[in-house]
Amino acid sequence: MANTTQTVHKEILPNGLVILTEPMEHVHSVSVGIWLRSGSRREPAEINGISHFIEHMVFKGTERRTAEDIAREIDRLGGMLDAFTSKEMVCFNTRVLDEHLAKAFDVLADIVLEPKFAADDIAREQSVVLEEIRMTQDNPEDLVHELFTQNFWHPHALGKPILGTPETVSAFTRDTLQAWFKQCYAPNRLVITAAGHLTHQQLVDLVSERFARLPRAEEGFADPKPVPMQHITQRSKSELEQVHLCLGVPALPLTDRRRFTVSVMNNILGGGMSSRLFQNIRERQGLAYSIFSDLNPYRDTGILSVYAGTSLETTEKVVQSVLAEFRRMRDEPIADEELRRAKDHLKGATLLSLEGSGARMSSLARYHMYFDRHFTPQELIAMLEAVTAEEVQAIAREFFQPGRIAASVVGNLNGFQLTRDNLAF
Repeated sequence: MANTTQTVHKEILPNGLVILTEPMEHVHSVSVGIWLRSGSRREPAEINGISHFIEHMVFKGTERRTAEDIAREIDRLGGMLDAFTSKEMVCFNTRVLDEHLAKAFDVLADIVLEPKFAADDIAREQSVVLEEIRMTQDNPEDLVHELFTQNFWHPHALGKPILGTPETVSAFTRDTLQAWFKQCYAPNRLVITAAGHLTHQQLVDLVSERFARLPRAEEGFADPKPVPMQHITQRSKSELEQVHLCLGVPALPLTDRRRFTVSVMNNILGGGMSSRLFQNIRERQGLAYSIFSDLNPYRDTGILSVYAGTSLETTEKVVQSVLAEFRRMRDEPIADEELRRAKDHLKGATLLSLEGSGARMSSLARYHMYFDRHFTPQELIAMLEAVTAEEVQAIAREFFQPGRIAASVVGNLNGFQLTRDNLAF
C-alpha cells in the first residue's frame, strides 16, 4: 500500500509498519528515524521507566555488534546516532552522508531488532540511570517541573517520570526487559521515516529486508485519558539560593484545531525575550533572571506552564505578577502589533526548523502519529496566519479561570507556604 503527497511518500508493509520519506535534492545528508508509538505513559506503575531503560540498553550491544562496534561504525561514517524517550514515543535516529545510508541503517535496525540485554550490561546501566535520576533531583529547575508534572496528572501514568524511580529501575531484570521489548517493538507499532538525499524506494528496500518478515502484535495498550489535578506542591531544599516556581493550567491536546491559537497566546505570554512575562517580571521589575512559559501538548490533553527562579523574599510578588499577566491575557484584547510580532516569531521558528533533514524526518513521524497526514510549510503558515486576536482572548478566558491553577515550589522555603488564596485572581 503506497501513496504520495507532494514530496512526501508513504508505504505501509503488510505487517503494519509505516514508511515515510521526504526526498531533499539540495542536501548531501540523510536522516533516518525508527519511531515507537509508545512512551512512558503506557507503562504499568511497577515498571515505570522501562521505555527509557530499553532505549539505553539497545546501545550496549546486539547479537552482531558490541557497544564499541556500534560507536565505531557510526564514527567511521562521520555520522551521528542518537535516541530519546518521551511520554508518548521513543525514537532512534541517525544522520549520515547520503552515500552511507545503507550502512547506517543496518546499524540502526540492528539495535532496534536484536538488542542483547546482557545481565552485566543491565547492572551497569541501572547504576547509570540511577545517577541520571539523582541528577534530576539535584537540579532544582528539573525537579520543580518533575514535581509539577507528577502531581498535575496523578495518579495517571502521564505523570510518572520518564526515567522511572530508584525502586522500579533497580528491579529491572532481563526477563522484564525482554517481555516489554517483545510487546512494544512490533512492526505495527513502528514508524520509520527518512528525509534528505535519498529515494523512497531506497528506504523501502532497506526496511523490507530487515523488518518485512516480523509478525505484527495484537493491539491492546490500556491508555485512559488523564484528569488534571489542581495541586500545590512544595519541597524545601536548604542548600538552594533561589526559589523555583512552576505555575500551570490544563491546555489543549496536540491535535486540537485551536493549537495555533494556543501557540500564539503562549508566545505572547512567555515565549521569548519580547514576551509579557520576560519584559514585565525580568526587565521592568528585575524579579527573576529566568522566566518563560511553555506548552506540553499530548494526544488527548496538555499543560501550559510558567517557570520562574527568584529569591524567597520576592516569591510571592513573582506569583502575583504571573497571575496579573494571566488576568491581562484573559480580560484585555491583544494589540495588533503584539499579535503580528508573535506570528512572525512563530513563523520564523517553524520555517527555520524545517531546513534540515533531521527536522524534516522528525516532522514526518510526528504528523503521521498524531494526524495521520502530512502538513506542508505553506499549510502550517496559513493556519498560523488565520489566528485572530479574538480567538487568542477566547482561549485565555478558557484557560485562566479561578481554581484551575496548579503550582510547585522548590527552594530554601524557610517556612514559606503557597496557598490557594495566593493563586486566586
